[in-house]
Amino acid sequence: MADPATSRIVESEHRLHLAGASVPYVVRRTPRSRGLRVTIDPRRGVVVTIPPSSRRGWVRADERVEGFLRERQAWIVRHVTRLERERAEIVARGGAGDGGQIHYRGELHRIREEAGPRRPGRSIVERVGGSDGDELVIRRGSRDRRSTPRIIESWLRARAEEAIDRAIAEHAEALRVTPSAIALRDPRTRWGSASRTGRLMFSWRLILAPPGALETVVAHELAHLRVFGHGPKFWALVASRRPDHLADRAWLRRHSHALHASLEVAAALDVA
Repeated sequence: MADPATSRIVESEHRLHLAGASVPYVVRRTPRSRGLRVTIDPRRGVVVTIPPSSRRGWVRADERVEGFLRERQAWIVRHVTRLERERAEIVARGGAGDGGQIHYRGELHRIREEAGPRRPGRSIVERVGGSDGDELVIRRGSRDRRSTPRIIESWLRARAEEAIDRAIAEHAEALRVTPSAIALRDPRTRWGSASRTGRLMFSWRLILAPPGALETVVAHELAHLRVFGHGPKFWALVASRRPDHLADRAWLRRHSHALHASLEVAAALDVA
């Protein structure tokens, strides 16, 4: 059994002046790390991943991390600035609160709570198209005490399950694979995953993306049930089902923060 002292993940928060700005960052020590790696997390900002302090040469890593970040300061500042701009845009849209906007199937939809007496039972959500743009209309139930973002999230999760099941039915037969289990979750850093035992996991937030992007992720994970790596045979298999998979993946990269943050922004505003 692994020693907890050497197998656990340890995180600490820091700040560093880069290009005239004070940039916060998280140092994440994990046994899986083999060296320094920096990523821009949509929710957490700059994250530096390094080996645990028990690994030889990594007891005192502060200067090494700071030097690593300074070497990449132009890239870091550019991406942090973009992230802050996107956050401001998401806040301005209001998220999944009444009157706010969120993505659904790749298009912005305004949230509207219908005025008037509450309907009996649970709330319902309906997608309505109009000349002023598409809306997700909430008709609140008399017994529903959930916040608006949680009502919307529950509805979106149900739509995600339906859409992913349809995409699996379409592509699994053509790829000659059969998943052993399918789960919907809310991971931070991936849209889907596949295990060697045939278990598939998908982010429910794929329902916020264009239908083609959702299908590409489904086809990607199904293809792993035949080819587990990311070699030429694997990508040829994905392209056989989704010829535009590169464009779909690029859309998900560009909009990752918006898809992960919009409901959280609305929930924070609701609490405040």
